[in-house]
Amino acid sequence: MTVQHPSHRGSILLEEAEVLGHEAWPGEQYILRLHAPRCAARATAGSFVHLTCDPDRPMRRPLSIQHADPTTGVIEILYKVVGQGLAALARAAKGDRLSCLGPIGQPFRADPTRPRSLLIGGGVGMPPMLFLAETMHEDTAAAYKPLVLLGSEIPFPFMARPSTLLLPEMPDAVIAAHPHLESLGIPSRLATMAGFAGCFPGYVTDLARHWLGALTPGQRAETAIYACGPTPMLAACAQVAH
Repeated sequence: MTVQHPSHRGSILLEEAEVLGHEAWPGEQYILRLHAPRCAARATAGSFVHLTCDPDRPMRRPLSIQHADPTTGVIEILYKVVGQGLAALARAAKGDRLSCLGPIGQPFRADPTRPRSLLIGGGVGMPPMLFLAETMHEDTAAAYKPLVLLGSEIPFPFMARPSTLLLPEMPDAVIAAHPHLESLGIPSRLATMAGFAGCFPGYVTDLARHWLGALTPGQRAETAIYACGPTPMLAACAQVAH
């Protein structure tokens, strides 16, 4: 009898990660930078880690990776405090060490036959989309053209900046962009119902529908949608895709 082992067997690693930085943002959002070289070497867009948040709380918390650098061994995590476990994690300081299990999860698989890529992230679903945009940007052979749309009803966990990357399919007043993506030359736009300056005044899926509606049939045939966020947002994404 032949035994079939799962393809992920041996890919999940346990290591003590060192806290390199911990930024607090409005809305009890945090960006945690960890030195976790074994995880960083294997992480892909869509991966997450299980972190021990406090010695007195043995149950780990699953958190998405928004950036991984195999060269420096650094991973970056965006999370929002929900419950006592993540409240304990928010107290972690530079130099602390956290037990890190990962990377876990199936990655997003980009479709090179549809290089015009629409990446939609909502709330704490933003990290995988940022990671995927970087991955597409680095894959020069596939010639991906990612556009990242991010939505939030609380302040974004970054300092938005006016985009210099023109998108004729976008409303003229929608100019707010993610600063890191902008620096890489990856176009992005933001959506919110909270009235933040430069953002699309509506749901991120409404902005996606607007952009798709401005494309030609040939351009839409080259487009793939990738999304991560709350269940209602994903349901709306499916309707937009249909």
